[in-house]
Amino acid sequence: MKARLLLPALACSFTTGLTAQDTAGIDAADLKGRPYSPYADRAFPENVYFGDTHVHTGLSADAGGGGTRLMPRDAYRFARGEQVTSNTGQPAKLNRALDFFMITDHSDAMGAITDIIKGAPNIIATDQGKQFHKAFNAGGDTAAKAAVELIRLFSQGKVDPALNYQPGNQAYRRVWDDIMSAAEEFNDPGNFTTLIAYEWTSLTKGNNLHRNVIFRDGPERTGKIVPYTTTPPIGSPNPRDLWKWLQNYEDTTGGDVLAIAHNGNLSNGMMFAMKDDFDNDAALDADYARTRMKWERLYEATQIKGDGEAHPFLSPEDEFADFESWDWGNLDASEAKTKEMLPGEYARSGLLRGLELQAKTGVNPYKFGMVGASDTHTALTAPNNDNFFGKLTAYEPNEHRATHIAKTNKDTGISYKSWRYITGGLTAVWSESNTRGALFDAMERREAYATTGPRMRVRFFGGWEFEKDDQNRRDLAQLGYSKGVPMGSDLAAAPEGAKAPSFLLYALRDPMGANLDRVQIIKGWLDADGKSQEKIYDVSVSDGRTIAEDGRCKTPVGDTVDLSIPAWTNTIGASELGGVWTDPEFDPALQAFYYARVIEIPTPRWTAYDAVKFGIKMPEEIPLKGQERAYTSPIWYTP
Repeated sequence: MKARLLLPALACSFTTGLTAQDTAGIDAADLKGRPYSPYADRAFPENVYFGDTHVHTGLSADAGGGGTRLMPRDAYRFARGEQVTSNTGQPAKLNRALDFFMITDHSDAMGAITDIIKGAPNIIATDQGKQFHKAFNAGGDTAAKAAVELIRLFSQGKVDPALNYQPGNQAYRRVWDDIMSAAEEFNDPGNFTTLIAYEWTSLTKGNNLHRNVIFRDGPERTGKIVPYTTTPPIGSPNPRDLWKWLQNYEDTTGGDVLAIAHNGNLSNGMMFAMKDDFDNDAALDADYARTRMKWERLYEATQIKGDGEAHPFLSPEDEFADFESWDWGNLDASEAKTKEMLPGEYARSGLLRGLELQAKTGVNPYKFGMVGASDTHTALTAPNNDNFFGKLTAYEPNEHRATHIAKTNKDTGISYKSWRYITGGLTAVWSESNTRGALFDAMERREAYATTGPRMRVRFFGGWEFEKDDQNRRDLAQLGYSKGVPMGSDLAAAPEGAKAPSFLLYALRDPMGANLDRVQIIKGWLDADGKSQEKIYDVSVSDGRTIAEDGRCKTPVGDTVDLSIPAWTNTIGASELGGVWTDPEFDPALQAFYYARVIEIPTPRWTAYDAVKFGIKMPEEIPLKGQERAYTSPIWYTP
C-alpha cells in the first residue's frame, strides 16, 4: 500500500447519460475558473464499476473436492457475460457482465485438490489421501460431505501435511503460474479488468480470519513470489505476519498490494478484537493499529455466508439490522456463538471499536471502507436472486437445495440448512477508468461501497459548507468535491464559524432492479465518557412519507411482491433519493464516523424463485423476500 497524492479535483460524478447536469440556477460566481460546459476539463472519476473481489474455482480444495470443475478461465468467461455450463451441467449466464473480477483461490493446499482427485502416488500413500480421493470421486452428497470434513480438519490443524501443499511444491508453483496467466489472458482494460489475487486462509481453531490479498501489479511482479500461506514454518495464521509479508512484497518487487478482511461473522469475535489473540491476550498497541490500518483499507461487509453490517442484538433500535444474519458459530461449527462475541464480528461495531482503540492508542486500526463479494465456491458469481447458483456445487439449482443440511455438529448443537446462504454481494468502485491501476487506487483510498447484489449508484460526501439547496443540483460530484470529501475520507478541519458537518447523499436505483425505500446516514461516536454510541437518521424516504423530529420514518414502504410469479412492481418507492443532512447533535470534541445505507423496496428472495421454478412449497421457516441494500465507506471526524 503506497501513499498517493490525492488532489481535490479527484471528485465523483454521476455517469453521463444517467443524470445529465444542468447549469440552470448556477450563479456566475460558481463558473469562475471552470468552462461553461460542465463536462469539460474533468479530472475526477465519472463512472462507478461493479465487480467481485472474492471467488473460488475448482483449484480451491474445498471447492474442487465438493465437485467444482470450473476453473479460472471458465469463471472469467462467465463474469464477462458469456454463457457457460455449470458444474452440474446447467446453462448459466449473468444478466449483465461485471466490470472487474478477481479469483481468490485459497493460499494453502494450492494445487493439491487435482492430485487428490486423480490419485497421485504421494496422496494415495496416506490414509486421509485415500479417503478423500474415494469420496471426491464419488461425487454428489458424498463429495459435499467430504469437502466439509476437509474444512474441519484444516480448521483444527489436523489435515495430513501430504495434502496441504505449500510453497516449494512443484504443483503449488504451477497452479500459481496458471492463475496469473489466466488473469493476463482475460484482462481487457476499459472493458473487463482482472486483478491477480488469492485468499490467505487463516483459521484459528475454526475461527475465520481470512484475507483476500489483491495486487495492483501484473505477473512481472507477482511472478516473483508465491502466495503467503497460513501453515508454519513457511506461513503463519497471525495477521501481523501477513502484513510483514505484504511489506516485503512491496519492498522487494516495487509493487503494490492490499488485503480485504473476510466477513467476520464466522470469526467468533476475533475479526475486530480488543486484544491480541496471538500474543496471550496482550493489549493492542499503536504499532498494531497503524499497520492494520495501512494494509486493510477495506472490509467485506456482505457475502454469501450472511450479511455483516449490523446485528439486532448490538443495534436494537435499528429495524433493518436483522438482515440475513449468521450468528450461531464459527466456520467449522466447532464452537457456538455467544453474545459477547458479536461486537467483534460486525462492521458497525468494528468501526465503533476502532474509535475506542484510537482513544487508547492514538491510532484507529479499524478504519475501513466497505465492500461486498460472493465467496462463491462454484466459480459462478451470481448476485441476482433469480439466478442464484449457490455457495457450493451441491447447492447449484435443484429442488432440494434449500432444505439440505449445510453443516451440523452434535457436540455444539449447531445445525443450519442451506437456505441460509444468500446471493453474493458486489463491490462498487468510483474510479477514473476500468483498469487495474485506477481500480486499485480507488479501493486503496476507500472510494468504494458494498451492495448485497443490486447495482445502485451511490454518492456520499461530507463537509462543512453544504446547504439544503445543494440537494436540488444535478452537478453533485463537482459540488461534493468543491465543498467536501467523498466516502472513505476524513473530514477536513472545520473552518472558522462552522458549527456542524453536513453530508450530501444521493442514490439512484439499479436500472434493472427495484425502487428505493429510503436512504439513511448511520452515525457512530464516543461520548464524553468514552462509551460507544450509534444513531440512525433517515435522510430521504419515498412516497411522501414523513421523517419525524427524531430523524426516523417509522412508516414501512409497503410490499408489492407477488410470490406466485415471483415478481414485484415499482409502483412504490422511488427511482432516486437523496438530500443534504446536517448532524443535529454534533459535538466538536468527540470522535465520530458517518456512513450511508440505501434500502430497496421488498423483492423476492432466491428461495421464492426456487419455489416457483421447482413447483415446491417452502417450509415456513424459510424467508421468501427481503430488502436488498448498499453500504458506503464511512467518513470520519477526528477532533
